[in-house]
Amino acid sequence: MATLSIDSVKELTYDAIVVGSGVSGGWAAKELTEKGLTVLMLERGKPLEHVSGYENAMKAPWESSYGGRLTVAQIESHPKLARDYPYNEMTEKYWLTDSDSLYREQKRFDWFRPNIVGGKSIMWGRQSYRWSDLDFEANLREGVAVDWPIRYKDIEPWYAYVEKFAGISGEKLGLPQLPDSEFLPPMEMFYVEKETRKRLEKQFPGRHMTIGRVANLSEAAKEQLGVGRGSCQYRNKCSLGCPFGAYFSTQSCTLPPAAKTGRLTLRPDSVVTEIVYAERRQRATGVRVRDAVTLQEREYFAKVIFVCASAVASTALLLNSTSGRFPDGLGNDSGVLGRNLMDHHFKVGASGVWEGDLDKYYYGRRANGIYIPRYRNFGGDKRDYLRGFGYQGGASRGNWQRNVAELAFGADFKEKLTQPGDWTLGLTGFGETLPDPENRLYLDRNTRDKWGLPVVVFDAELKENERKMRLDMANDAKEMLEACGFKNVKSYDSGSFLGMAIHEMGTARMGRETRTSVLNAHNQVHSVPNVFVTDGACMTSASCVNPSLTYMALTARAADFAVNALKKDAL
Repeated sequence: MATLSIDSVKELTYDAIVVGSGVSGGWAAKELTEKGLTVLMLERGKPLEHVSGYENAMKAPWESSYGGRLTVAQIESHPKLARDYPYNEMTEKYWLTDSDSLYREQKRFDWFRPNIVGGKSIMWGRQSYRWSDLDFEANLREGVAVDWPIRYKDIEPWYAYVEKFAGISGEKLGLPQLPDSEFLPPMEMFYVEKETRKRLEKQFPGRHMTIGRVANLSEAAKEQLGVGRGSCQYRNKCSLGCPFGAYFSTQSCTLPPAAKTGRLTLRPDSVVTEIVYAERRQRATGVRVRDAVTLQEREYFAKVIFVCASAVASTALLLNSTSGRFPDGLGNDSGVLGRNLMDHHFKVGASGVWEGDLDKYYYGRRANGIYIPRYRNFGGDKRDYLRGFGYQGGASRGNWQRNVAELAFGADFKEKLTQPGDWTLGLTGFGETLPDPENRLYLDRNTRDKWGLPVVVFDAELKENERKMRLDMANDAKEMLEACGFKNVKSYDSGSFLGMAIHEMGTARMGRETRTSVLNAHNQVHSVPNVFVTDGACMTSASCVNPSLTYMALTARAADFAVNALKKDAL
C-alpha cells in the first residue's frame, strides 16, 4: 500500500470506526455520534435506502412471479442458501450469493449472510427478550465454560434504555426467569390462544403463555414518532423491509439520528480485511478495507474500533488480523477465539386442531405469535440435561390451500374455499446450546473468496445435552396441547443444525480472565483495549431466548464506556 501524506491521513481519520451496520453496528453508530464522536461505518453490503429500497414490500401477492417461491435454477445455484426459509424469491437480493459467500463445512452449518446496509436488522424475527441471572449465572453455577463477567444488574438499565427507543410491545408477567421490559401495549392474542392460555396455566402451574415480546410498534411513542416511525400495519411482510418504520431496523431507527448529528460517514461496499495493530503502542490504529466492487484497497484510522459484523464475520476478521504480537488473531492470547460457537436449536414441537369456535377470527396478519417462557431446570424442576427451552408459536385458521389437493369442482366447492378452515395451534421449541470448545470455526488460508479473504470453516454440531433436551421439547408440546383440549395432536422433530436459527453466538466470548476469554466486562479485547466487540461473538452462553435485545443493550453500554474512557485518555 502506498505511503499516505499527512493531509491524506487526516482525511481518512475518524474518532471511531464501526464495522458492520446491523443491529449492533447501528446502535454503535447512533451512540458514538450522539456522544460527540466522528464515526466511519463500514458495511460490506450494498446500499439499501429506507422505504425506496424495499422494492417488494408493497407488492400484492399476485405481483410475484412464483408466489415467493424459488425456481429450480435458484435452488441449484444456491444450494446452501436454499436449504431453509430466509432465502426466497422476494428477499433474494438481500443475501450474498453462494458463489460469493464461500465457506466450508466439516459439519453442516447454515450461514445466512446479508449483502445490504442494515444487515439482518431488515429481516430479523424481532422477538425481543431480556436475559435474567438464571442465564448470566448458569455457567458458574453448573461449572460450564467460563463465568460471565456481568450480571443482570449491570445490564438492566441498558435494557431499559434501548427498549424505550427501539419500541418493544409486550405484556408484563413478573417472572424471575424472563424479566419484564419497558413495554408498549401488547398485541392482541387470538381467541383460541387466550383459551389455551387459561387451560395451560390451570393444568400446568408455573407455566405461562403470553403474546410475543416483539420490536414491532403496537403504537408509536414519542421516541419513535421523533424519527418518523409509524405503528404496525399488520401486514406481516417484515422480512421485505418496513416502509412504515414499524419495527426496529438500522435504516428506520439508528441511522437517522446518527446521520442527523453530521458526524456519521457511511461507506457501503467496503470489505474490512484486517484490523491494523501497532505493536509499539499496543493499540489498534485502524482498519484495511477492500472495495467490494473495484477491489481497491484503503486504510482508515481511528482511536476506537467497534467490531459489529455479526458473530462469524467479526471473529473471522479478528482471526485474519495477525501480527508479530498476535500470530493467531487479534487479541487471541487465550486461544479460544473461534471456539464455543453456539446457536439455538429448534424445529421441534407439536401442533393440533381446536374444535369449534368457527365464528371467531382475527384482525389482519399479526406479525407476532405467542411465547411460553422456560420452565425446565428452573425452580424445583430437574432434568437429565442442563438449561432449558421456550416455545414460540401461535394459532391460525386454514385457508383455501387446505383443499388444494381435493378432486372437486362447482359453486359449492368454490364457496367453501372462501371460508376459513379449522383453528390450529402450533408450538416450536427454541432450546439453549451449551458452549463447547469443540464447536468452532477457523480460517482456511489456502482457499480465498473473491475479495482475497480466507474462507471460514465450520466444525460444530449439536451435542448430547441438546439431543436430550429435544425429546422434552417435542413431548412437552404434545402433552400441553392435548391437556388443553386440542385434537389430532402431532409432535415433530424436523432436525436442527447450528446456524439455522440465525442466532450465531460465541467465538470471541466475554470473561473475567485473559487466559480463558477474548473480551472483558465492557466488551473490550483484553489485550487491545481500544477494540470492542458487541455483536453475537461476545456471548459467553446462549440462553434460550432470542439474543438481539441483549446485543443492543451491550452495545449501548460499551459505547458509553468507550466515550468516557476516551475523555479520560484511557484508551
